[in-house]
Amino acid sequence: MLDDRAKLLLKALVERYIADGQPVGSRTLAKAAGLELSPATIRNVMSDLEELGLITSPHTSAGRIPTARGYRLFVDTMLTVRRDGLAPMSEMTSQGFDAGQPQRVISHAAQMLSSLSHFVGVVMAPRRASVFRHIEFLSLSERRVLVIIVSPEGDVQNRIIHTQVNFTQPQLLEAANFLNAHYAGLAMEAVRERLKTEVEALRGEIADLMKAAVEIGAEADAAQEEVVVSGERNLLSVSEFSSDMGNLRRMFDLFEQKTQLIRLLDVSAQADGVRIYIGGESQVVPFEDLSVVTAPYEVDGQVVGTLGVIGPQRMPYERMIQIVDVTSKLVSNALSHSK
Repeated sequence: MLDDRAKLLLKALVERYIADGQPVGSRTLAKAAGLELSPATIRNVMSDLEELGLITSPHTSAGRIPTARGYRLFVDTMLTVRRDGLAPMSEMTSQGFDAGQPQRVISHAAQMLSSLSHFVGVVMAPRRASVFRHIEFLSLSERRVLVIIVSPEGDVQNRIIHTQVNFTQPQLLEAANFLNAHYAGLAMEAVRERLKTEVEALRGEIADLMKAAVEIGAEADAAQEEVVVSGERNLLSVSEFSSDMGNLRRMFDLFEQKTQLIRLLDVSAQADGVRIYIGGESQVVPFEDLSVVTAPYEVDGQVVGTLGVIGPQRMPYERMIQIVDVTSKLVSNALSHSK
């Protein structure tokens, strides 16, 4: 347990380091904390904080910087978010959320998170039910069939099926016509269930072809859970990252591949309100130098997705909390009114 003096000095050190990015020495810390303490006393307290793993001395510098554990203690017990700062920010950023266009709401939210934070904005779009308006089969070569699935919004998915037998183009047309006539507009999951009992009238190979097409359609939709990322280039101006090209390259891979992002945002969706994940102390964050501030958003009171800001550990957490909190409320409101 830290006494009040140690807490005050740790708080002052973290805030000072976040503000200017330089290791904090005892003289600077005394001024920042506003305490009438001797340099020797402050050095003793800093030594205690270092033994507890809350701060560390980089290289041979006499100053100290927070560790992941120090940041965690800071955000959990020393950070106070002024609620009066939320209202003006909400008024300033409410424009651009068009309730009639959900996809634009998601894109605008990611851009706004990035613009306001000067870091990376991420939004996991709500999972859409896999529905098709039209399906076609095209014979490519022996035992290879191209499946073309058109969504009600006009999006097109192309997948190749390897079949057990050769199909003629008239047979493929027969299968497509049957699916379009009986199942267009239904979710793939529903079509998959109905096909189990409703295709007895068709030849076995045709039934197998249709089942395979619906299966890959459902799998493709589940796999394309969309994560919108904005502002990756902002990390180029963050000194902690720009000085290490290998680290920077790994982070850009993270934003491009998105698998780890989806895992992170999925975990965040289980939490209530704003949550902070700090690399180095959280297994959720894939890189030690990163911190992530997230919040779920809702449609008609039900959580459907997550959004947040990704940046360095040395980020102004109070402002990030405000930005993420306001954005989640704006997205929730816009999507609820778009239904």
